[in-house]
Amino acid sequence: MKLVLASNNAKKLTELQALFAPLGLDLVTQGSLGIAEAEEPHVTFVENALAKARHAAQHAGAAAIADDSGLCVDALAGAPGVLSARYATLFGQPKSDADNNRVLLQKMRGIADRRARFVSALVAVRSADDPEPLIAFGRWQGELLEAPRGEGGFGYDPLLFIPSLGASVAELSAEQKNRHSHRAIATAAMLSLMREVWRLG
Repeated sequence: MKLVLASNNAKKLTELQALFAPLGLDLVTQGSLGIAEAEEPHVTFVENALAKARHAAQHAGAAAIADDSGLCVDALAGAPGVLSARYATLFGQPKSDADNNRVLLQKMRGIADRRARFVSALVAVRSADDPEPLIAFGRWQGELLEAPRGEGGFGYDPLLFIPSLGASVAELSAEQKNRHSHRAIATAAMLSLMREVWRLG
């Protein structure tokens, strides 16, 4: 079964291809089909993921899945949240992982409460007007470091320390990340839903 991924993020595609391998799904990016990215006007991960999945399904004429994910910091009332990928631009800085990390560290300077989590909302639809979207959620709890650590991953991975693993996310191997991450937690729930509702696998 072909499943269109409503994203053009190559690193996200690589992670999700590995996570969805058990169902034997053919995961293709919307960009490879000439589909532009959808608007993400909503304030929650679930609403944005649903909008992206419906957009991809409509233009591809096929089932689609979208991941909307980001970092939520308790001391910042959940920011950067759905604006994680472009957080630095809110403060007049360029859009890049390095700039996002630098701005976040500036905002957290002198704040003792470092609790934060990666959040992933996965939404899958069989068609653009599917009345029963499958929705799975994953949270990965951690603490913000005061300086980046590690060379792997992407986004805020160098800043989120996972106490139970004794490492930042950027210090984990791809295999370790795929076992423990917010996306792994959401995907495990999604695989279960796809088997139960879509009768896959």
